[in-house]
Amino acid sequence: MVSFDNSFIMNHTCIRIKDPKVSVPFYTENFGMEVVATLPFEQSGFTLYMLAFINSEDVKGKSWNTRQGILELTHNHGAETEEPYNMGEPNGGKPRGFGHICFSVDNIEAAEAQLLQSGVQFKKKLSDGRQKNIAFALDPNGYWIELIEHGSGKQAGKTSAATYRFNHTMIRVRDPKVSVEFYRSVCGMKLLSTRVHENAKFTLYFLGYDHDPEFKENALEAKDQAHREGIIELTHNWGTENDSSFWGYHNGNSTENGAVQDFGHTCISCDDPAKFCSEIDAQLGDKADWALKWNHGKMKGIAFLRDPDGYSIEILGSSFKA
Repeated sequence: MVSFDNSFIMNHTCIRIKDPKVSVPFYTENFGMEVVATLPFEQSGFTLYMLAFINSEDVKGKSWNTRQGILELTHNHGAETEEPYNMGEPNGGKPRGFGHICFSVDNIEAAEAQLLQSGVQFKKKLSDGRQKNIAFALDPNGYWIELIEHGSGKQAGKTSAATYRFNHTMIRVRDPKVSVEFYRSVCGMKLLSTRVHENAKFTLYFLGYDHDPEFKENALEAKDQAHREGIIELTHNWGTENDSSFWGYHNGNSTENGAVQDFGHTCISCDDPAKFCSEIDAQLGDKADWALKWNHGKMKGIAFLRDPDGYSIEILGSSFKA
């Protein structure tokens, strides 16, 4: 069995971008994120920009790989000059699996107004549709950014980026029983909450790390959940698990049939990733789907495990150094 200790966190989410001169300022100037690390890999032809909200004393000075809520922007060198440059569209007959990232804010009305004033485009404003408590902004590459409200320190007509959090990452899954069990038993996450949308025929499963032995699974209130970082949202559109004609979701990395790469991976960090990977092998045997086994790549100290839908999960150590 895989064992878990208090060092386990969901560290970051990776998305590919066209131009860092556009994307990095978008997140720093509009949302108040900070670049906590820039990792150039010249020989491999890409650079990683690690961004985060520095919103509490306990994250100041921490290495990027030892905390939750990191957004990794991956720039493949030369992408900024490619025309056309498309990201995030369904390709190869498989619908897009990655849905969005989500930021929770103190005052969602004020945050939306501030973003609109700054010229940020929206897929859905608060006034659109039936759900009046969420909005979806668009980043320069067309990625959706869900906005929800945690309400901490809320002041009428005002918003402070110092309160913002990178709450969750949403991906679609074919069979929730299989996927939820994978993230619980193999990755060590807890089921935080479940939200059933009967009319729209989909269910949301929110998972993340909680190391309190008294934590009660599937009972976290929405307000408490909105204060967290490092959550993964699994979206299940009813019926896919029994549909033999359903091809599955594009995992963001495959280029089969001309598919476009966009979403890259999520990442788990812990103190002893080598032991973690070894225990996964012991538990899953030949069912462990490694995109990259521990220490087998050019870059040492990492591994990539695929989940049941083919999404990549990076595994690295809290002492990792690029």
